[in-house]
Amino acid sequence: MRFVTKAAILGLAAIVATATYSNDIKRWYFNRQPDPHQPPTAQDEIDLAQFGAYYLGDVAQKELYLTFDEGYENGYTQVILDVLTEKNVPAAFFVTKTYIRDNPELIARMVAEGHVVGNHTIRHKSSPSLSKAEMAAELTGVADLFKEITGQDIPPFFRPPMGEYSEQVLAITQTEGYHTIFWSFAYQDWLKDRQPGASAAHKKVMDNLHNGAILLLHAVSSSNAEALGSIIDDARAQGYEFKSLWDLPNISSGGKLWNHLE
Repeated sequence: MRFVTKAAILGLAAIVATATYSNDIKRWYFNRQPDPHQPPTAQDEIDLAQFGAYYLGDVAQKELYLTFDEGYENGYTQVILDVLTEKNVPAAFFVTKTYIRDNPELIARMVAEGHVVGNHTIRHKSSPSLSKAEMAAELTGVADLFKEITGQDIPPFFRPPMGEYSEQVLAITQTEGYHTIFWSFAYQDWLKDRQPGASAAHKKVMDNLHNGAILLLHAVSSSNAEALGSIIDDARAQGYEFKSLWDLPNISSGGKLWNHLE
């Protein structure tokens, strides 16, 4: 398993420690292009590259990154993992501490099958609402339980709950050794009692595929679980390749944002 070097992390921490960052709350957004198969633009108030954050991979390549947010288990993660195994596709699962505590067998399976398990904090609180110490503790609490369950260090990927962040939050997560992973595609799939169905989920994803897409899906969604196999097959038929977050550009050298849109 690959990790950023300790020296690189310490170097970034030293830089971050000397700076003062705003904690004004930001809410992640992206702007779809008139042609939704072109990579979207996104917020430009904060230089994501400065903090080793991503919302796209290499937009010059037909690459996709599947990511799932896991606040709680709704019975579909096993189905999702079965499909990923059948299709030989890597994914990332961003989990809370309670998810790890309540589903150690699923966490073990994710790790054993080569998926990324990322940090989604202990309590799924808005990160800018926390003090610096509280934010660091939210990350450490998840990492400690992950190591207790798996015997491994948690991969250095963080997703801010509800997409809420600030310069300070990005700086703290970078200091703690994480890359913040935003997304360039998402839809309202997390309401378990208002699911659109597999066909609608499939259409929504396929209508918005683009080079370098980081796809955010929620694993509580029955629609996503049912549509996943056909999404993978049809994306591959269009020439797309599914990649791990470990394959993001420059991930081993500080995670500078690869941005061909400039």
